[in-house]
Amino acid sequence: MTANSVRTMPDVAAEPGPLAAGRLDWVGMDEIAMPLRLAGAADDVAVPARVRAAVNLTRPEVRGIHMSRLYLHVDRALTAEPLSQCSLRHLLRDFLESHADLSDRALLRVSFPLMLRRPALRSDNSGWRNYPVTVEGVFERGHFTVEIGVEVAYSSTCPCSAALARQEIQNAFVRDFPVDQPLDRDAVYAWLGSERGICATPHSQRSVATVRARVLPSFQDFPVVEIIDRVERALATPVQTAVKREDEQAFALLNGANLMFCEDAARRVQVALDADENIADFHVRVSHLESLHAHDAVAEASKGIAGGY
Repeated sequence: MTANSVRTMPDVAAEPGPLAAGRLDWVGMDEIAMPLRLAGAADDVAVPARVRAAVNLTRPEVRGIHMSRLYLHVDRALTAEPLSQCSLRHLLRDFLESHADLSDRALLRVSFPLMLRRPALRSDNSGWRNYPVTVEGVFERGHFTVEIGVEVAYSSTCPCSAALARQEIQNAFVRDFPVDQPLDRDAVYAWLGSERGICATPHSQRSVATVRARVLPSFQDFPVVEIIDRVERALATPVQTAVKREDEQAFALLNGANLMFCEDAARRVQVALDADENIADFHVRVSHLESLHAHDAVAEASKGIAGGY
């Protein structure tokens, strides 16, 4: 065996003639562990992220792509600087340049938890909320698109259940205060503050709004916090962190003032996103994780991005 033959390593992927020839939409890697800094974030702190990197394979006779090249591009790009629209576009171009004879489309998707400190509703306290976020960029034939995905947890109180509960409270009032007896204001006030005055309660549940928004390329950063804030303002009942009694009372008032079927919630978010001139397209799915039923209530709305069951 010669010294030259020892140094030569086999490259099976470069050998021609796959068993079944065909073009492939995407080839690459998923669940790559990487640290991530996001351009525009308040704190320049790296967070743990999971990355998908892929290109298409346009030549049916070629067995595979160069996955190691994708990994090295991702590693260099994400550790060198915060991720921005500009750096994401450059990274996708690097994918294609390193696969110039194989691919004409590139994708990068980054998933990570975004921690935001949120103030309490009334007290001087605050606490941390964890928002699952995805940023996805696609570069295809010179066209660059970016989608931001966020999940926002909120509380939803059923309007039908609230109406039925009010009726039961009315019935209890009629029983406890007969029509032939004069009303005593102090007695009624005390009754309203007793368990009899709230003998039935509407059902509420933790709910989740999942949003995908296609943002305009004029943004240099990613307006993740802005999208989250817009969704929370539209729903009005985001879940809380630090909660004292005054905060819980304020939360109860917000739920009572914002009774929502899943259809109502989806439309609220739809209107809010449609009013944002920086969002070119979107899809929203709301899931009410029912406390009455053993199944979820779900509604979806979109401006154009394909979605659905």
